[in-house]
Amino acid sequence: MLQIYNTLQRQKETFQPIVPNKVSMYVCGMTVYDYCHIGHARVMIVFDMVVRWLRASGYEVNYVRNITDIDDKIIKRAVENQESIAQLTQRFIDAMHEDADALGVLRPDHEPRATHFIPHMQKMISGLIEKDLAYQADSGDVMYSVRDFPPYGKLSGKSLDDLEEGNRVIIAGDKKDPLDFVLWKSAKEDEPEDTRWKSSWGVGRPGWHIECSAMACELLGTNFDIHGGGADLQFPHHENEIAQSEGISRVFDDQGQSSDPRYVNYWMHNGHVRVHNEKMSKSLGNFFIIRDVLAKYDAEVIRFFILRAHYRSPVNYSDATLDEAAQGLERLYVALTDIDSNQSFELILSWVEAFTAAMDDDFNTSEAIAVLFGLATEANKARQQNDLKAYQSLAYTLKHLAGYLGLLERSTQQFLQSGDLTMSAAAIEVLIEQRAQSKKNKDFAKSDAIRQELLLQGIILEDQAGGVTTWRKN
Repeated sequence: MLQIYNTLQRQKETFQPIVPNKVSMYVCGMTVYDYCHIGHARVMIVFDMVVRWLRASGYEVNYVRNITDIDDKIIKRAVENQESIAQLTQRFIDAMHEDADALGVLRPDHEPRATHFIPHMQKMISGLIEKDLAYQADSGDVMYSVRDFPPYGKLSGKSLDDLEEGNRVIIAGDKKDPLDFVLWKSAKEDEPEDTRWKSSWGVGRPGWHIECSAMACELLGTNFDIHGGGADLQFPHHENEIAQSEGISRVFDDQGQSSDPRYVNYWMHNGHVRVHNEKMSKSLGNFFIIRDVLAKYDAEVIRFFILRAHYRSPVNYSDATLDEAAQGLERLYVALTDIDSNQSFELILSWVEAFTAAMDDDFNTSEAIAVLFGLATEANKARQQNDLKAYQSLAYTLKHLAGYLGLLERSTQQFLQSGDLTMSAAAIEVLIEQRAQSKKNKDFAKSDAIRQELLLQGIILEDQAGGVTTWRKN
C-alpha cells in the first residue's frame, strides 16, 4: 500500500484516493519572468516522478501544474524590457518547456495560465465577500479576513497569535488586521494596460494566492487528492489557498456552526535545493539556471542528482555533487553494456518487490536507487562469471525499474558518448581503426600515441573481448 507523508497531518498516511483508481493532483508551477533554475527543476522532476509512479501503480492521474503569468515581478520585468506581458511570459514559457523536456519531465495533463482564469478568480472573491471572509479596503484592494477563518494555520502549524507577534504593523486604511492578505489588487496609475481587468471592485488584477485556488477548484473540484509544491510555499501560499478554498465552501448548520470541507486530502512538499547550506533562490542571488547547468552536465545526470535524495530532504548543489551523480549514473549504465535493449528478459521478482516497497514508502527514491545499484553490482558479477542468463535478467530488471524514474532510457553507448565533443564520432572511429591496424602491425608506439591523442581530446578507449574497442567521454 502506498504511504504518503501528509504535511497537513505531519505523518505518513495510507493513500486512499477520493475516486477508486483515480488521482487528482495539482502542483504549483512557475512564475514566468525569467529562466528556470535548479530549484524549479527539483519541483518539476519530483512531481514528474510522483505521477510516473502513480500511473505505474495502476492509477489514472489527472495532473495539473499551473503557470503564473501575471504578478508584480512579471510586470516589473516587462516594463524594464519595454515589452508586453504576453511577449515576456510566452518567451519564458517556451524556455521552461525546453528545460523540462530536456530533463525528461512529462507534460502535465493541464497547464492553466492565471490570465485565462480571471473570471473564475473574480467569482471566488465575490463568494468570499458574501460569506464575510473578504472586504474591500479604502485603497481599493480586496482583502481576505484571516481572523474570520478560525482554522487558519493548520497546514503550517502557526497560530494566529504567533503570526500577529511577527507582524504588528497595520497600514492605515488598507487592512483591518495585519494578517489579512490581498485577493484583488487595485490598478496603479503607472502599470501597463495589459495588467488591468474590470471587476466589481474596480479595475485591477488578482493577488497571487487566489490564482491557484481558482484554477485548482475549477479543474479538479473543491476537494481533490494531492497538492504539491516546494517547501517554501507551505506558508503563506498554501495556507492562504486553504483559507480561500475551504472558506468559499463553508456551510452553516441550524445552530450557526460552520463546516469547512477539506480542500486537499494530501499535501506534499519537496525540500529545498541548497548552496553552501543556504536555500537556492533568485532573491538570494545564489541560483543556477537550468540551461547553464545543461551546458556542462548531461540532463540525465541532473535528474539522477535530484532523484537520488528523498524528495522531502534538502539537497546541496555543487559541481562536486553533480560530478558524483555523473559517476553513479555511469556505473548503472555500464552494468547494461551487454544487454540488447530491444529484447525482453525475465524480471526478478525479489528486486521488483524491493523497489516497489521503497517507492510505496512515500516515494523513497533514495532507497529505490539503492536497489538499482544492488542490481548493477549483481549484474556485473554475473557478467564476470559468464552467467549470461542471470546477467540478462538482472540487467533487464535494472533497466525496467529505472524506467519508472525516467532513468537509463538510452543505450550505454548513447550515454557514454553523449555531450559536447571536440571531434566528431566519425573521426574518433577512424582513429580507433588506425590504432587497431597499428596493433596488428605490432606498432605499439603508434597505438599508444593514438590512445593518448584521444585521451587529450577527452575520449577514453576501452578494449573489449574479441578485439572490439569502444569509446566514451571522459
